[in-house]
Amino acid sequence: MRNDLSIRALLAAGLLLGSSMSFAASNLVYCSEGSPAGFDPGQYTTGTDFDASAETVFNRLAQFERGGTLAKPGLATSWDISDDGRTYTFHLRPGVKFHTTDYFKPSREFNADDVVFTFQRMLDKNHPFRKAYPSEFPYFTDMGMDKNITKVEKVDDMTVRFTLDKVDAAFIQNMAMHFASIHSAEYADQLLKAGNAEQINRKPIGTGPFVFSRYQKDAQVRFKGNKEYWIPDDVKIDNLIFAITTDASVRAQKLRAGECQVTLNPRPADLKALQDDPNVKVPNQPGFNLGYIAYNVEHEPLGKLEVRKALDMAIDKKSIIEAVYQGAGQLAVNALPPTQWSYDESIKGTEYNPEKARELLKQAGVKEGTEITLWAMPVQRPYNPNAKLMAQMIQADWAKIGIKARIVSYEWGEYIKRAHAGEHDAMLIGWTGDNGDPDNWLNTLYGCDAVGGNNFSMWCDPEYDKVVKQAKRMTDQAERTKLYHQAQHIIQEQVPITPIAHSTVYQPMRNSVEGFKISPFALNSFYGVENKR
Repeated sequence: MRNDLSIRALLAAGLLLGSSMSFAASNLVYCSEGSPAGFDPGQYTTGTDFDASAETVFNRLAQFERGGTLAKPGLATSWDISDDGRTYTFHLRPGVKFHTTDYFKPSREFNADDVVFTFQRMLDKNHPFRKAYPSEFPYFTDMGMDKNITKVEKVDDMTVRFTLDKVDAAFIQNMAMHFASIHSAEYADQLLKAGNAEQINRKPIGTGPFVFSRYQKDAQVRFKGNKEYWIPDDVKIDNLIFAITTDASVRAQKLRAGECQVTLNPRPADLKALQDDPNVKVPNQPGFNLGYIAYNVEHEPLGKLEVRKALDMAIDKKSIIEAVYQGAGQLAVNALPPTQWSYDESIKGTEYNPEKARELLKQAGVKEGTEITLWAMPVQRPYNPNAKLMAQMIQADWAKIGIKARIVSYEWGEYIKRAHAGEHDAMLIGWTGDNGDPDNWLNTLYGCDAVGGNNFSMWCDPEYDKVVKQAKRMTDQAERTKLYHQAQHIIQEQVPITPIAHSTVYQPMRNSVEGFKISPFALNSFYGVENKR
């Protein structure tokens, strides 16, 4: 089935809303950009996966306010922090129900056992469930939480205590992130006994505003509104359908035709037509994001600093901004966006200088015609609206200094999986902040713990790692900022990445949609949203 299968075709096939050939006000179709790799949020790191799982099916102990970066009570009503900053006691919300589906019927409400199960599975590689379904949790380990959380214990049915090895200034922010989505221990036990532990990633059970219904890869994901959600006013949609549509221009066409009510990541070339359509609105805001090139330092010749510097200065970044972003982005010069506190404004971009780049390659002993792979994403992301065009422009720039770049791409889930394994030489990737803390950039993307995870450069600098870990253990923002400035200068000097752009985020939707808020984290959340057609 094609990725751009129309909603009308799905309706005709009886795959969406039964025999109905029209959309009731309580139904909403979202034209999403790709197929989720699975529905167990802890296993993944991309917005495509989180939109279809953490933002729909699950909740966390703390949750970010809609459209903001403030962490507020979620499945925990409150928390206490010890004087030494190493013990967090969470008081759980009573009366929260797990989803009832055709494959699971809970016998109890949410309690401390669910929190303990969720985190013990990530902490303990010998946990029975993890042994039955071997899984890795890249976000959890990238941030070093597997090492820093020394104990998770049930105090009583409605109280859980976390003990840390060292102070983590971003701990509550981190606990509001998607990897920390709370699973049902009772459901996990049922799966374990039935020998179907892997089903936790295919048929999820959570406490969130939407109940998983079914998934057809490359076509659709269907959810039902959770009528027993603990915030009743947050569920205003009966049927939520993710219509998977990888082509951005097709998404725009479907939106204008009324085949979907919300979409994302429009091509710059499609913006004017969307903005001129009287039935469509296109709110926007500065992106809390960064599109960049990651150099795999474990692959020669990219392990040589001179080579990375040469590749960096050989790229005509201003031309890329004009051609790829078309006025919807700004040139990036640093390893995090200027909207992130601790951003060092003294960092200046590398001068475009192909002649000097050629000289550096010669000094490094790199022969004319040396070939490397340049990976390009198959999907539009908030930080990169057209990775294919960007890759072609970089390929042309590098050819001018004698480097042959062979462009490689895979389906999005496979792209990320292979990149985690370090198969690439250089790759186009990017990031949208997840929790509003600098650690989410400088440690999660470039720290030693993140090698093999979100650190696609496979770069581990002991001096850098010491600085970012020290900053994480401090609570004074001014002191943390000083350390993060040091870290940004080390990245500038060592060039594990080439920053390209920060994009403006546009979120097209039909005028009938109310209550949708643009997330600073580039997520698509439908709680509190309604379609008033």
